[in-house]
Amino acid sequence: MTAFVLVSDIWTGGWVWREVAARLRESGARAHPVTLTGMGDGGPPAEPDTDLETHVRDVVRLIDRVDAEELVLVGHGYAIHPVLGAADRRAERIARIIHLDAGLPQDGDAPLALVPDPAVHEHLARPPAGWNAGSENPVTAHSAEENRGKDRPVPPPPVGAWHRLGSLAGVTADAEARLARLAAPQPPGTLTRPLRLTGKAAALPTTGILCTGNGSSIAMVEGLVSLGDPRLRRLTDPTVSFFELHTGHWPMLSVPDELADTLLRAAAGEGHRLAAAVAEDPTHLRPFLLDLPERRRERVGRLDLYLPDADEPRPAVVFVHGGPVPLGVEPTPRDWPGFVGYGTYAAGRGAVGVTLDHGLHDLGGYPRAADDLAAAVEHVRADPRVDAERVALWFFSAGGLLSADWLAAPPPWLRCVAATYPVLAPLPQWGHSASRFHPAAAVPAAGALPLVVTRVERERPEIAATVEEFLTAAAECDARVEVIDVPGAHHGFETIDHTDPARRAVDRAMTSVLGHLLG
Repeated sequence: MTAFVLVSDIWTGGWVWREVAARLRESGARAHPVTLTGMGDGGPPAEPDTDLETHVRDVVRLIDRVDAEELVLVGHGYAIHPVLGAADRRAERIARIIHLDAGLPQDGDAPLALVPDPAVHEHLARPPAGWNAGSENPVTAHSAEENRGKDRPVPPPPVGAWHRLGSLAGVTADAEARLARLAAPQPPGTLTRPLRLTGKAAALPTTGILCTGNGSSIAMVEGLVSLGDPRLRRLTDPTVSFFELHTGHWPMLSVPDELADTLLRAAAGEGHRLAAAVAEDPTHLRPFLLDLPERRRERVGRLDLYLPDADEPRPAVVFVHGGPVPLGVEPTPRDWPGFVGYGTYAAGRGAVGVTLDHGLHDLGGYPRAADDLAAAVEHVRADPRVDAERVALWFFSAGGLLSADWLAAPPPWLRCVAATYPVLAPLPQWGHSASRFHPAAAVPAAGALPLVVTRVERERPEIAATVEEFLTAAAECDARVEVIDVPGAHHGFETIDHTDPARRAVDRAMTSVLGHLLG
């Protein structure tokens, strides 16, 4: 018989699994919803030192009490941390680990890094009572970092604010009210203490259940794996499977029947497998769709300049890659065929093409990437071969969020902003650091700045939704937006879809951008 240990996200307890647990039991399985220490619902009360280790021990104690042939651990959101910690200590008992709309934390990661709610980060960023920033902490010998927020449990959101933790797609108003009514303050140490793993559970069969309404999808996972991050290589193992649920972050409330069925299928070994070819033949390293003669390329630091045949200063187009691109991955984006192709094409048509490697190495890297881009633009405009008053910025994929700063306060020399298969609003689970980068909210300030958006017919739904949000906002403020649609094309189409419509779309977008630069 299969037994499921069900552990939920912050502020919640075993009560959130009520409908799912009932359906699992009706199927003949056993279900053990967990209320971790301090999370109410009849669970153990929190103590001042309650932390992640406490929650790991909670799950270990339950594992030790359950007598089942097959034990499956399910971690939702934050709960994947105590689930992984417990599995590491009882690996021989575990048949499968299921990540339910949850990340892939590593040894040494604190759960706070994966909490998207900015209010949680602001709460915990305040120093503990009695701490003096200019001296040693008079209250404790430990550092302020170890004790930040320790005297203040993290309050749950009120009704109307639970979207900060993740999408509420499919959750009724009554269910959200129930969340707010039954939620308990989160002991701060459960979020700030790092997860410790020895690797004993690293090879256990694993399933990821991705909630597309919260911005996750199998296609997105495949894209991340294709970038070559060695930490994600394990996801191509045959023992790792994936499912998608077309709902938000709370499937136990929005689609309990479907979730229960998916848990049973996952326990039976079903699910989508990532092909090893995803990592071995990544689409972003395939040839560019246009056959172009080579152009002179000049490398300066993290910038590459593709120079036209000209004696006078020429306009520049800065191409901004997406990501996150893991640190240390080779080749870096400026050497990917797509960006080499765009830089070459711009230079062949009389502009200085610029590519760069910026610091979007993880979802917390947007501020760093924005600083890198600003420095790159300053460097380009200072180059005597560039007409400093005629510059365009062209963003791709998740790099599209970096356009927000430029839309919010466009300088006079910025003649055009282009975005190709862009992300134009933060996806729900992308974290608090991305909240500043919201082009759909910034576009009303763009004024008369020309905008060129290239969208693909076969876009990932979660990304397509952000483009629609942006275009709706742009229409409401009469922004100057040109939309170029690419029929039948995929995200990253320049190295995937070598079709005439795709080639025409690249040509049209380049013609439009250069027209705004030269006009």
